[in-house]
Formats: sequence, C-alpha cells, structure tokens
Amino acid sequence: MQREVDKGRIRAFGLSNESAWGTAQWLRVAENTGEPRVATIQNEYSLLCRMYDTDLAELSVNEDVGLLAFSPLGTGLLTGKYQHGAVPEGSRKSIVDTLGGRVTPRVFDAVDAYIAIAQRHGLDPIHMAMAFTVQRPFSCSSIFGATHMAQLEHILKGAEMRLSAEVLAEIDDAHRAHPMPY
Repeated sequence: MQREVDKGRIRAFGLSNESAWGTAQWLRVAENTGEPRVATIQNEYSLLCRMYDTDLAELSVNEDVGLLAFSPLGTGLLTGKYQHGAVPEGSRKSIVDTLGGRVTPRVFDAVDAYIAIAQRHGLDPIHMAMAFTVQRPFSCSSIFGATHMAQLEHILKGAEMRLSAEVLAEIDDAHRAHPMPY
C-alpha cells in the first residue's frame, strides 16, 4: 500500500466487510511498520442492520477509521416498496426474492416501525434512513444504489437532513423492539 501511495495512485485505503479484530490488526501492523493506516471500513449499515454499533463503532471513533455504510436502505426494504407483499417489476426483489437473506418473518414489522416514525415526524422514510447512517459519529459516507435517475434525484433531495433527538430516540426504541431483523 505504501508503494501505491508513493506512486500517487492512491491517497488512502480501506477494508470491506471487516471485523473490529481484523481492523485492529491492520492498524497494529501499520503502526509497527510505518505503513499506511486503514482509513475506512465499508460494511453494511442501516436502520435494519446495526451490527457496526458495537465494537466497530468504538474502534472507528477512537482510531479515526470512518464507516462507508453500504446498503443504507436495507436493499430497498426501508423504502417501503416491498411492504404487504409488493414486488415492483424490475426491482431487486423481483430478481432475488430473499434479497440475499434479508427477507425474514421479522423484517417487515421492523420496516413498518421505521416508516411509522417517519410519518409521525413528516419525514420521507428514505431520507430518514439515509440521514440516520450519515449522522452517526463514526460515519464518513453512505453508499446507496439507484437504478433510475428519479431515484437518485429523490435521495439527493434529503442530503442535508439532520434527524432530531426525538426522532433518534424513537429510532432507538424501534431498534430495541426489532433488533437485527435479518
């Protein structure tokens, strides 16, 4: 990695789908050898998948290794488009019915809870889900997918949204009621 930095090909590097222990090992080796440090970790993170909130969050904050959250909309589940058995034509679920194991008996109740929070506060659920990921103290960016220009435009309209303490408290309550639904 240092050779690539020296050549100007990269400024920094990150890991993907990594654990706290694995990231700590990379950091230890970098410190012992003087090689470049890990700058980011690209792991799944959303209202539905908050595994990062434990050891990795602590590591991120204390070691300045930011999260690049992928799938902040829970493979589209948090948009609400799959609620009540709906499968829009051309959607990811129309191609991969289980959304990579994310469709479980508990996931739709969790999505209902988050959509209800957004509705109570007059928020778009997509914007709320995105704001949640980037507002975390360990986040540096959120990686989302858009199939159509209209989806991209819609997501970007909420780019400046900041969630209130009240909304965040309700999100935490929903998380406790529906922990890791997939």
